[in-house]
Amino acid sequence: MTIGWAGTALRGIRWYLREATGESAYDSYVAHARREHPDAPVLPRRDFERVRQDARASQTRARCC
Repeated sequence: MTIGWAGTALRGIRWYLREATGESAYDSYVAHARREHPDAPVLPRRDFERVRQDARASQTRARCC
């Protein structure tokens, strides 16, 4: 079964949106955790997002206001 150019374009758009919004970060984390630390428990998505948000909030940024 061939998908054609429309299917290829949709897959590319989906990939881009997941990367741009950070949605793929959890999938990357799970793959890394299972590969590099197979005996350690993997954080549930909710906890992962909380840790990620806390880390993002703690970064200092230069702001004009």
